[in-house]
Amino acid sequence: MYFNKKWDEVLIDELKKEYFIKLGIFVKNEYKNKIIFPKYENIFKALKLTDYDKVKVVILGQDPYHGINEAHGLSFSVQGDTKRPPSLDNIFKELYNDLGIKREKNDLTDWAEQGILLLNSVLTVEKDKAFSHQGKGWEIFTDTIIKKLNERKEPVIFVLWGNSARRKKELIDLSKHYIIESAHPSPLSASRGFFGSKPFSKINKILKGNNQKEIEW
Repeated sequence: MYFNKKWDEVLIDELKKEYFIKLGIFVKNEYKNKIIFPKYENIFKALKLTDYDKVKVVILGQDPYHGINEAHGLSFSVQGDTKRPPSLDNIFKELYNDLGIKREKNDLTDWAEQGILLLNSVLTVEKDKAFSHQGKGWEIFTDTIIKKLNERKEPVIFVLWGNSARRKKELIDLSKHYIIESAHPSPLSASRGFFGSKPFSKINKILKGNNQKEIEW
């Protein structure tokens, strides 16, 4: 299995662990017998697009979108002409309110290519069954990704939207890294602290302060 040059080195021991081997067997059987998202080749797309030493920002999602043609391996992102999901719509509303940027493209690949790791806590899901692959081992794997990024000397900005993401705070050393947190952009909670949180300008302010290139949103 190959993610990306540096991720392959960083995660090599994780792939040999019993839980990950069992997870791999479970996932292959699910793809064989059910409709699972994203496409099999896109499960690790976030790692493939944003290598370990290129990560500036982590935007942590929960599990992939579970509708047809939605998930493609990047948290919150959808491709092509797929209807914009409500959470992504709210993210773009906040982007406009924060920086005056009116983004039309729903595919966030350009963010990933600039150093934003668009990581879900769970990397696969059954069609029309949200959270169906929770508790199968993905959380151990993605927590390890966060822990490995936490080991870096170079600072990482962790964006934690919602209670599920905020629980990852205990994995992050705030003497080295940064946390930007708020309510989740879901319509159920966006008005309870996501709107007005200005995460995009905060990210760029931190990057600028560290003499790093700001994100072109």
